[in-house]
Amino acid sequence: MHRINLIAKLSTPALLACSLATNTIAQVQPHVAFDKAHGQLLVQGKPFLIRGGELSNSAAGTAEAADRVLPNLARLHLNTVLMPVAWEDIEPAEGHFDFALLDHWIAVAREQHLHVVLLWFGSWKNSTSGYAPAWVKRDTLRFPRALEANGSPTDILSPLGEKTMAADAHAFAALMHHLRDTDAAQSTVLMVQVENEVGMLGDGRDRSPAANRAFAQPVPPQLIKHLTTHLAELEPPLRDAFHPQGQTWSQAFGARADEVFMAWHYARYFNAVAAAGKREYSLPLYTNAQLPAFLEHAGEYPSGGPHAELVPVYQAAAPDLDFSAPDIYWTEFESWVARYLAAQPATFVPEARLDAGPFNALSALANPRVLGFSVCVRTSLSGAV
Repeated sequence: MHRINLIAKLSTPALLACSLATNTIAQVQPHVAFDKAHGQLLVQGKPFLIRGGELSNSAAGTAEAADRVLPNLARLHLNTVLMPVAWEDIEPAEGHFDFALLDHWIAVAREQHLHVVLLWFGSWKNSTSGYAPAWVKRDTLRFPRALEANGSPTDILSPLGEKTMAADAHAFAALMHHLRDTDAAQSTVLMVQVENEVGMLGDGRDRSPAANRAFAQPVPPQLIKHLTTHLAELEPPLRDAFHPQGQTWSQAFGARADEVFMAWHYARYFNAVAAAGKREYSLPLYTNAQLPAFLEHAGEYPSGGPHAELVPVYQAAAPDLDFSAPDIYWTEFESWVARYLAAQPATFVPEARLDAGPFNALSALANPRVLGFSVCVRTSLSGAV
């Protein structure tokens, strides 16, 4: 009712100005354009190819670090810095947000003619939940943890925690709203990564009561429909395990049931976070995967992350994510990229080894469906190298 009254009081010119401002932001904000052969990041309406450097986990923890590190990154002829923004830093007390540190980093990046890709360390970073706020970590009833098969608690927030999901989404929406207010005109921030290298360690599946109940329920029809529609495109391990007539997770996915179940629930959680953010400011959003090493099994690597085989699961559960991305530290770089591009129109390499960087960068940046390439850079008292 209050909103209707407010609109009624606005003059026609005021409404027109508001509409034009909204349309202008929508037209110039960074976005990804897809077609069958290309995926391209557009910034201020022009193609942009990311030549990035990703900072280490807590490298963005002080304003002084921005003043020291970012000029050195600019001297390396990079055009983008990938930097974390931690939930615990922007919402140290529930409902109270502080963006001063982030604003300083963005301002210095802008001065150095660098763009920014933000890495949202929300509920998870490298599987565990170390960057969630203290008020989340303390309240295990409201924000439940994933459990191991023997019932032992883990340091991993359960992706089936509905109140955790709502709190994470609320914080992410506040972040995106702030970016829209402070950066939409400049487009310093290009994209945001939702969470970081998620997945369940140990035996590969959350064994909390909520997870066990969900695992015993029928597989969501939209997942069965999506996988059936794209059956010919599935990678062999998933395609061979998938039985569309199965009702439960075990019946539908056999030996892969635990990992597909986790992928669905992580992706569902991500979509809630991404959708809340895009309602505030519709930047491209993606998530990334820690790739399995040779002969590793789910649980040894993070089970349920957005691995190439599981990208179709993420597409079914998280339509508000624009794509999934591989962190490639292993050999066969081109093969990993090809697997991700077989499952989606475009991708991005947010993390890669510095020592192999020149060769892999040329391979990635020459591909018309790769949005950019980033290596991990070390930081020290003297800056970044």
